Amino acid sequence: MPDQTKILITGGAGFIGSNLCEYFLDNGHKVVCLDNFATGHRHNLAAFQSNPNFTLVEGDIRNIGDCEKAVSRADYVLHQAALGSVPRSINDPVTSNEVNVSGFLNMLVASRDAGVKRFVYAASSSTYGDSESLPKVEDVIGKPLSPYAITKYVNELYAEIFSRTYGLET
Repeated sequence: MPDQTKILITGGAGFIGSNLCEYFLDNGHKVVCLDNFATGHRHNLAAFQSNPNFTLVEGDIRNIGDCEKAVSRADYVLHQAALGSVPRSINDPVTSNEVNVSGFLNMLVASRDAGVKRFVYAASSSTYGDSESLPKVEDVIGKPLSPYAITKYVNELYAEIFSRTYGLET
């Protein structure tokens, strides 16, 4: 029997992350959830705790060691972890940058070093900024309207660079 696909879901205790956990567990995959519970909830993971294919790594993407531990032997990374609030980013741009940019970069580095096949991340329409064109298109980026928008735009740039420079599919 071939090995099961192992998927790391960062921010797995959040709404989207926990639904991804459920989907992949229901389809026979091994799932590792990395979360620090800053915005996610333990009750979102309660149904998976007894599943032998589920592993919770309580950690923080700002800590490269936590990232390396969680991504070990993963085939794919679904990166959902972020501080996703425009008002929060306005009130505390430093923490938003630490989580959304430094944490993202830590996950890219750990994924590259672990030989992950593909790194899928949650982008945001906020990267389009004040662009008035509709529908929004990836090649038309306006001026960012918040610190949060800047962090998500920087993620786009890092993902592209890691794909071109290191061959990590993003």
